[in-house]
Amino acid sequence: MPQPSEKNQPVVLVAEELAPSALDVLARDFEVRHVDGADRPALLAALADADAVLVRSATQIDTAALAAAPLLKVVARAGVGLDNIDVPAATARGVMVVNAPTSNIVSAAEQAIALLLASARNVAPAHAALRGGEWKRSRYTGVEISDKTIGVVGLGRIGVLFAQRMAAFGTRLIAYDPYVQPTRAAQIGVRLVSLEELLAESDFISIHLPKTAETVGLIGEKELRLVKPSVRIVNAARGGLVDEKALYDALVEGRVAGAGLDVYATEPCTDSPLFGLENVVATPHLGASTVEAQDKAGLAVARSVRLALSGEFVPDAVNVQAGGVVAEEVRPALPLAEKLGRVFTALASGLAQSITIDVRGDIAEYDVSVLELAALKGVFADIVEESVTFVNAPLLAKERGVEVGLTTESDSPEYRNLVTVSGVLADGRTLSVSGTLSGPRLVQKLTSIDGFDIDLVPVGHLLFLQYSDRPGVVGTLGVLLGDAGVNIAGMQVARAFSGGESLMALAVDQAVPVDLVQRLAAAIGAHAASTVDLSGV
Repeated sequence: MPQPSEKNQPVVLVAEELAPSALDVLARDFEVRHVDGADRPALLAALADADAVLVRSATQIDTAALAAAPLLKVVARAGVGLDNIDVPAATARGVMVVNAPTSNIVSAAEQAIALLLASARNVAPAHAALRGGEWKRSRYTGVEISDKTIGVVGLGRIGVLFAQRMAAFGTRLIAYDPYVQPTRAAQIGVRLVSLEELLAESDFISIHLPKTAETVGLIGEKELRLVKPSVRIVNAARGGLVDEKALYDALVEGRVAGAGLDVYATEPCTDSPLFGLENVVATPHLGASTVEAQDKAGLAVARSVRLALSGEFVPDAVNVQAGGVVAEEVRPALPLAEKLGRVFTALASGLAQSITIDVRGDIAEYDVSVLELAALKGVFADIVEESVTFVNAPLLAKERGVEVGLTTESDSPEYRNLVTVSGVLADGRTLSVSGTLSGPRLVQKLTSIDGFDIDLVPVGHLLFLQYSDRPGVVGTLGVLLGDAGVNIAGMQVARAFSGGESLMALAVDQAVPVDLVQRLAAAIGAHAASTVDLSGV
């Protein structure tokens, strides 16, 4: 490995194109160097004496890249997604990772509106016909948006921006989002409804959800049989949220009037049956592709790099270094707290009105406020569009009207350390999830779910089922999972008493599709079933 050279200023390595304004911010105090991030050997060599590296989406900052950068303090992604950065490896190395979480939200909302308008007025086929020498006004008669019902699937930041702008068209706004309080929706003039109601009532539907195991294929064959035949559907969020084959069939059969698509299940996508339909307007994932969004992203991460290399607080950091110094005794509990938050949300199937993080045992003697942030990060990780960080998690809770509290107690009768995430749900029910770090290797364990004692390592994919205790349940589930090719890595069954309420928690080797979860629940008469993906935590 090349040895770091002596230098007078910190070196900031720019691996992909950045706006000139961002480069100007960096050039004031740092030595700015450039490298083609797609040229792997050149990248690894250039990282040898870099204090910071700035990338977009084409440069891979993985374990090997981090190992080649002994002086690296910060990795900055001029955009939202972090798929090309190994955040856990960076965190283990003590390298801060920053992104620009709000840089493209206006552009993304406007792209959805552009697709909606283009679909409503048949802009794409009329343009193509005119360029082909055809003047066909009557063929491309469109529809007005005024006085129509707009269904917003997902009321996160982009969904809210979309809704606010569509209100100016004189529309009625409804939304489906089980993780938003009705009062919050009402403040922006939106009525919350079930997904089935939204599908049945909407004249236009725009999707603004993150891509998770629960949301993939959310709008499929069954859902597309609930809509009006005049509906137009827009997806500028994530590919795969709409089943493309089911959408194609619905468009061809006249059950859906039109669609506007910016994202696809597999990208890049240049060959889709949908592209051959006149009632589809399609763009190649342009949601963030505006001059302003690119400038905002570059400027945001340039400023974050300045703060990071100056040792100051970094609002857009996505790993724990943003929160300052964390005691070594507390640090191992961070991923546990985040996992507890994820499990809590999966079991709640909606957003709690209040959430409390309770920390007991030896670590309660230290500042454990960061565990509250980690738990909230987990709570919101799978339910909002943007990346959730230790910094924006409290803001997300505040925006959704969720009260958050932290309690500590040095006395812990059963475990050396115990972290519990509990809350009151919208329907008044309470829910709690507890976990500990076990043994000298501090192995993470789930210890309790809603009063049921369990002992399960929270890794990979988890499946939870609640049902009335009866013989044959374990065998039934084993057969169904086996037939589906899903391997069980671990299983825990807990019950209040024989024949009473039971909880089964399973760790499996791969994600369990939603339709299979539904079949499992039906087979054993489960009244609650949920999954959570912990593979990336």
